Amino acid sequence: MINVSETAAVKINELLVEENKPGSALRVFVQGGGCSGFQYGLMIEENGQGAGDIVYESNGVKLLVDPISVRYLGGAEVDFVDTVTGGGFTIKNPNAKSTCGCGSSFSVD
Repeated sequence: MINVSETAAVKINELLVEENKPGSALRVFVQGGGCSGFQYGLMIEENGQGAGDIVYESNGVKLLVDPISVRYLGGAEVDFVDTVTGGGFTIKNPNAKSTCGCGSSFSVD
């Protein structure tokens, strides 16, 4: 299961309205790269569910995750953090054994 925090859900729904894409899903994925080996990706998915995608719904947000990424994201939470230097989406991943300083890449055993 992958969850979306209440704060992130509000921001995602605001973004979908701004982009005039209500009803679209958020694709959450992992790809190779970053300074720790893997990096997270988030994008608005207008084309619907792909073959093999796992669909989650959390706090009113529909999430799509491909079968490879789901192996690395089980139990993760998409959150939105607002700091003095700016705001952005983050992923809290219990499977990450180490992360880089920016928090957008990670490694696993």
